[in-house]
Amino acid sequence: MIVFDASVLIAALSPTDTHHLAARSLLVRCDLDQGGMVHPINLAEVLVGPSRRGKHVEAAEAIAASGVETMAVDLHTPIRLAQLRAATGLAIPDCCALDAAIETGCAIATFDDRLARAATSLGIPLAA
Repeated sequence: MIVFDASVLIAALSPTDTHHLAARSLLVRCDLDQGGMVHPINLAEVLVGPSRRGKHVEAAEAIAASGVETMAVDLHTPIRLAQLRAATGLAIPDCCALDAAIETGCAIATFDDRLARAATSLGIPLAA
């Protein structure tokens, strides 16, 4: 299973994005393998652009059709996010992707260099 951050899913939905082909490749791999996961906050980030065009439902359906499921959060999620933010200095949405990877024990897919470095420093494998 792969945990996706917003950068990968945004690129997958945007044919003009420089990372589009790489993102599509990761989604194909996700669909063929064990599936994928996205934190609900990261999914909300992905849906902002489509929402501006009235296409949020289509975008959410396309993501779900790729085999990416939305991670459930629990009462301890805010505490873990606060601890990750304090430890890494990353923005909360990036901490959401990290938390999803840590909680599921999965590799993380990101095009964000800072998030990738933080994941590596925490022992989270990167999906390539």
